[in-house]
Amino acid sequence: MTIAAALEIALAMLVLGMAAWTIAARETFAAVVGFVAYGLLLALVWVRLDAVDVALTEAAIGGLSGILLVGAAARLRASETPAVAESPDGMLRVGAAVLATIVAAALAAGVLALPDPAPALAPAVAANIAATGLGNPVTSVLMAFRAMDTLLEKVVLLLALVGVWSLAPDRVWGGRPGPRHQADPLGVLAFLARLLPPVGIVVGIYIFWVGADHPGGAFQGGTILAAMWLLVMTAGLTDAPPVRLRWLRLVLIAGPAVFLVVGLAGLWLGDGFLSYPVAYAKLLIVTIEVAMTLTIAVTLGLLLAGAPERSA
Repeated sequence: MTIAAALEIALAMLVLGMAAWTIAARETFAAVVGFVAYGLLLALVWVRLDAVDVALTEAAIGGLSGILLVGAAARLRASETPAVAESPDGMLRVGAAVLATIVAAALAAGVLALPDPAPALAPAVAANIAATGLGNPVTSVLMAFRAMDTLLEKVVLLLALVGVWSLAPDRVWGGRPGPRHQADPLGVLAFLARLLPPVGIVVGIYIFWVGADHPGGAFQGGTILAAMWLLVMTAGLTDAPPVRLRWLRLVLIAGPAVFLVVGLAGLWLGDGFLSYPVAYAKLLIVTIEVAMTLTIAVTLGLLLAGAPERSA
């Protein structure tokens, strides 16, 4: 057995152990910490599978999901009962475990039953990727071959934010989301909120920009920018903007709007909706990615900030 194989087996066992520990944890906060660690371990698994784009997305989403879940756990802690409190009976736990085992076995059987080599559209993508002008096949697939899915995913993200805002009481509608955070101005959190954002912004922009030819892209870069914004807000260095601001709403719809305009232009300049003229394909895709990066950063930041709770 090689050292690489031993490390992969150890990583797989660690992932399974962390998943089991997360499920078995009786306290909400412990389960959240386990879930975040599980997501980071999965990012390492994707790296080992040479899927760096997926690893970056997993790490970014895992970090933001962790912030959201930690906030939820903190709010639930006051109402959480001690460990000796009521819990599902033994039969319910056994039934859930059996069902999960059956689903896992079915998925494993499906994967193992695939022919070798497995059917794939990779050859067709490789044959046509040059038409996009992009060097990253993942970005090419998302922005050209699956452009409609990518557009709808961003619309769903925006609808999720509208759903969160709809939870606001009428008296604070259009106000500032979430509570006003305060932190020790001389504490570690305030120090990190001053130190990390300049670096994080540069890294986020770089991750977005290299996504055309290397692992990265709008979603990963926008997530990093959102994390830096949330860090500054959590430290109390700035406040969340009122959601009624016109510029804020324009940024929120900028990505899908630019995507839709380019798609409609394809009816006139290309072969159909979301069809890019070969001479301008890369320019149009990068333009969409710029708008999408801003939209993703602001949308994720406001999603995690929560519903409006204060008047502006």
